[in-house]
Amino acid sequence: MSYRIQKQPFVVPTTDGKLIEEHFGFASINEGDFSIAHMIAPPGWSEPFQTPEFDEVTYIIRGKKQFEVDGEIVILQEKQSIIIKKGSRVRYSNPFEVKCEYLSVCIPAFSIEKVNREKV
Repeated sequence: MSYRIQKQPFVVPTTDGKLIEEHFGFASINEGDFSIAHMIAPPGWSEPFQTPEFDEVTYIIRGKKQFEVDGEIVILQEKQSIIIKKGSRVRYSNPFEVKCEYLSVCIPAFSIEKVNREKV
């Protein structure tokens, strides 16, 4: 088949209140050329620093999201996008008072083994 429609994305279990719906990638279809996920980060959300082995493109649909990339703080707003190149030390957060809805594309696909999160 030359196409595939995703009607039931895989909802990644989380303990931090963040919604992750992977449409294509390892978790959803067990393929790893790329992954794309729809996410909603609640106000006050953050995760530890990481040094991923994949490029990650983020597009903000609603709200704002903060990126700490190799010591620099970048804040993205609605309709803005960013690419974080593999090997960069990055921390993602939403220190703002409203939820942030965004899309994330990872190339190659996101995997927990390749994210290299730092211990807190």
